[in-house]
Order: sequence, then C-alpha cells, then structure tokens
Amino acid sequence: MFIQTEQTPNPASLKFLPGRAVMDAGTANFPSPDTAARSPLAQHLFEVEGVTGVFLGTDFVTVSKADTLDWYVLKPSILGVIMEHFTAGRPVILAETAAAGSQSAEESEIEAQIRELIDTRVRPAVAQDGGDIIFQGYDQGVVYLHMQGSCSGCPSSTMTLKAGIENMLRHYIPEVTEVRAVA
Repeated sequence: MFIQTEQTPNPASLKFLPGRAVMDAGTANFPSPDTAARSPLAQHLFEVEGVTGVFLGTDFVTVSKADTLDWYVLKPSILGVIMEHFTAGRPVILAETAAAGSQSAEESEIEAQIRELIDTRVRPAVAQDGGDIIFQGYDQGVVYLHMQGSCSGCPSSTMTLKAGIENMLRHYIPEVTEVRAVA
C-alpha cells in the first residue's frame, strides 16, 4: 500500500491519500480525541503524540498537529497507523449517521440556493485542500459556515470566506450581505 501526502494551505494540517475510499459518502470531523468514538481510525491517529485533529473525506484523511512538533517527526507514525488500519480491513466509521448538513423541511428558498452553491462550487474546491465547509444557517443576510479539516484554523480561511465564498454568494444571491465562520 502506498499512501501519498499533500500539503494544505494550513501548515498545521497534512492531507494523506491512501489510494482507496475512506468514506462512502460525506465527511467526518474529529476535532479532539473525545469526539472520535465512532471512528477506529481517528481513535488510533489520536494515539500519535501531537495529533490534534482528524478529518475524513471521501478519499483522504487530513491530520492536524500541535504547533510544537514538526511533520518530519509525526509523518512516519501517522503513515504507519493509516497503513495498518487499511491493510487490516478495519472499518473507518462504526455507525453511519445522517450526512452533515442534511436539509430540513423548513429550509427557505434562499437557504436552498446557498446550500446548492456551497455543495457544488465551494465544497469540492475546499476538499482539494483537505477540508470541508458546512452550511450552518442563514439569518437576515448573513450566511453562517462551519470550517472543518485543514480549513479550521487555516491562516487563509478568512480570505477564503470573504474574497471567495462571500463574493460568489453575493453575486448569485443578492439577499446575502455577509459570510461568517462559526465554531
């Protein structure tokens, strides 16, 4: 098994590509060890000293690290955990839950348009950088988005939100006046 790695715009995150499907559908974000109960892979990655976050995409695993450690120290251990997990045939997720950002019956037309633009134009681009952006809500012209994976804490995330996503949404949906990140 050969696992490739890719840099992300966030220097504290690295994208690992195992060359096979990681998630059948959707994504899974584990910002701390206590959130990783449903993922054996995330649990084992958190056992590596210095791992501070795990994000699972369709064909990648993004790992975030503590600022005090360097990737050349962590990378071999992380590669070993991922390789051992997949070669042993263990499940990545134990119990499937509803996909992140599932649409509610009460969603307005504007929210549906926002969700469609986020899902078709933003999320695929952000996934290339090892992250994800989830639509959290819309209220009086303000769109609330949750950034995950390498996007969470990325130095360029504010630029992505303001110059990229906000401008695009304002162009297609005049009712949108601002985009804000939520934790």
